[in-house]
Amino acid sequence: MTPNHSTNGAFEFAYGVADFWEVGLYLPVYTITNHGVVQYDGAKLRSLWVSPHARERQFFYGVNVEFSYNSLHWEDARTSLEIRPILGWHEGRWDMILNPILDSQFHGLGDTHFAPAGRLAYNATDRWALALEYYAELGPLRNFDPWSEQSQSLFAVVDYAVSATQSVEFGVGHGFTAESDNLVLKLIWNQEL
Repeated sequence: MTPNHSTNGAFEFAYGVADFWEVGLYLPVYTITNHGVVQYDGAKLRSLWVSPHARERQFFYGVNVEFSYNSLHWEDARTSLEIRPILGWHEGRWDMILNPILDSQFHGLGDTHFAPAGRLAYNATDRWALALEYYAELGPLRNFDPWSEQSQSLFAVVDYAVSATQSVEFGVGHGFTAESDNLVLKLIWNQEL
């Protein structure tokens, strides 16, 4: 699917099983096309394991695993798997997080794609953070795509903690290759119960 002036979104429901483990469900993953048509794109099951009390650690780590069931207009394969390692550092007011992501459509290890991401954030106050986020899709592990066929995007992001249980994140992204979206706006609203 080409995201030409469309809105892509998902509702995510998550449950903290333990202080190091969270399970989640994205349902539905959807698109509102530039013609106003709502399309069902799929659903995802998620399991996140992280070092407990990460906010209190200088170095933290984890892994997020997502299994997706996709509509064929959304993905080339009906099922896919994402493995997102998480490596992070807190240094004073600064945070740096790296995600060397592996994406698979179960066509063999050689067809697994590498999609690195990263975030550098400055926590101006306990409620406000300013960040740069990088997202890429480099292609198959066995042979990365040429630069012009890769997706390379950078986002400027503002995070605001409305309360101890509610937060908002807004970002503006720009792609740097022909395969990237020229302009992307993202909005994430988080409500803990």
